[in-house]
Parts: sequence; structure tokens; C-alpha cells
Amino acid sequence: MWEFPGGKVDAGEPHEDALRREIREELDAGVDVHELLLTTTHHYAERSVSLHFFRCTLTSATRAMLGQEMRWIRRADLDTLVFPPADRELIDLLKSQTQGTQRS
Repeated sequence: MWEFPGGKVDAGEPHEDALRREIREELDAGVDVHELLLTTTHHYAERSVSLHFFRCTLTSATRAMLGQEMRWIRRADLDTLVFPPADRELIDLLKSQTQGTQRS
């Protein structure tokens, strides 16, 4: 499945700091973290996850650090990829936004 960059928050770590750390670890890139777009909780059979999605601006080029495939796609094409069910709300939000050619 495809995933958006990010990951677990360490104890006592602000979400914005965790996102900066995860982007550095996963994409070897700097990022400016802006406003919170969405907070959602998804219940899987084995556990529940709370996700916090932020609007961000990359401040440097990216490269896959963990051997994962990486690509930019248009918002309209998000449904062509398979994402975890927990990401559905964000995908619907991104597809509903009409901000020109901004990357999602």
C-alpha cells in the first residue's frame, strides 16, 4: 500500500517535530510544517490509530531513504493508488480542494 510520509510520535514530542524528524528519516529532506489539516482516528481490528495531517512545504529535494518507491501524483489521481483505510478522510479532503496544480 502507498502511504503519506510521517510516523509515530515519540513520548513528549510535538506532532510538528515528529513530522520534521520523520521527513528527514524517510525522505532526507527539510520541511516547513504549516497548519493542521485533519485529525482522524481509524479503528482496525487489532488497534486504533490517530493521525494528524499537516500542510507542509518541502525546503529541499527528496530522496527515498528506506528503499521505498516514491512519486508525486495529482490529487485527481489519488484513487488510482491503494492507501490504508485510515488515509481515506485525507484523500477525500485533498480531492475536494481546488488549489490549482499544488502537489498533494
